Amino acid sequence: MAEITVALISKLRDRTGAGMMDCKKALVEADGDLDGAIESLRKKGAATADKKSGRATSEGVIARALAADGSKGTLVEINCETDFVGKNEKFQGFCSEIAEALNENPDADLEERRTQAVTESGENIRITRHESLGVDGNGAVAAYIHHGNKVGVLVAAETGQEASADNDAFKALLNDLTLQITATSPLAITRDELEEALIQKERDIAAEQFKDKPPQAIESIVNGKMEKYFAEVCLLDQQFVKNDEVSVKDHIAAVGKEIGDDAIAVKAFLRFQVGETQED
Repeated sequence: MAEITVALISKLRDRTGAGMMDCKKALVEADGDLDGAIESLRKKGAATADKKSGRATSEGVIARALAADGSKGTLVEINCETDFVGKNEKFQGFCSEIAEALNENPDADLEERRTQAVTESGENIRITRHESLGVDGNGAVAAYIHHGNKVGVLVAAETGQEASADNDAFKALLNDLTLQITATSPLAITRDELEEALIQKERDIAAEQFKDKPPQAIESIVNGKMEKYFAEVCLLDQQFVKNDEVSVKDHIAAVGKEIGDDAIAVKAFLRFQVGETQED
């Protein structure tokens, strides 16, 4: 029988993240063979993960990753069972690693990492969803994770000039846009992106509210209501959160004028919130 030393147990713990007693037991079963003990722990971890797979995961975090050159970013929602685990530093580190892996390869096989995280946390863990944004030409992607890691935002914006992406004013604009989207949760960048059925539904609701008004007045009232609706749900029509005297569109134009680039344009955004896709 091989000697199972504290140093060997510690080495196995460092390699697998498993508990001390589990590591000792695995090493005894493998007669001190480190690789054999690792395989044993992985098999047990997979079995444990399978048993926990049906348990509810209503807590969790949003994690993000950005390419070093700012050309691509990824958001991922990872759910667990309790807020205690969700706030755990090691769990959050795992989530960041998953976001980085998915940013590099959206089709990455992460089951082994997930299984290990289940074993270490003692809870069911799900990599619920992930999505990426990128820019092909001039521009950049910015990310923001709100306090508590419950909301995350990505925004991709293009510029007319290559140098604009490195301009501090443009970087500040991107940061402001992530805060705007976090706070206001827009449905689209512009009104043209809204589904026609949604627009018609809002028009019908407005018309029904004022059906007793003179017919010649209803159209004007409904149009006014729709402008207010667009200003609530369309990013560029919204009031800028840092200066409600201007719209987001006007603020973008002002930054463009400041840096000498009138082609700055928001191309896409993502907003993830923990639990918003889960069924009741």
